[in-house]
Amino acid sequence: MKTNNKIIAEFMGLRINHYGDYNIDKKIMGFDMIVCSPDDTKFHSSWDWLMPAVKKIVNEYCNTPFDDRFSRLTEGYENIWTFGQIEDTYNAVVEFIKEQNEIG
Repeated sequence: MKTNNKIIAEFMGLRINHYGDYNIDKKIMGFDMIVCSPDDTKFHSSWDWLMPAVKKIVNEYCNTPFDDRFSRLTEGYENIWTFGQIEDTYNAVVEFIKEQNEIG
């Protein structure tokens, strides 16, 4: 889970500071927290943490519904994001980001 939380954190633009913690920016995550240890990220267990990643994916990739890349990457994920449990949504977000990173 730590590795997958790191993948989401990097996708969200969170950066490690010189103390080894993430600097949490309210503009990115939507909530106030100054720093967070990588081990304390909660993308896997908190909708407050996970939904900004879902929103980023939707905002950046749903604007181009006719893009073949978008269609292939999101196929089957829409229902998970809408109706699934946090585990399902978390796994879908991680897989989407991994596939997007491969396409790069």
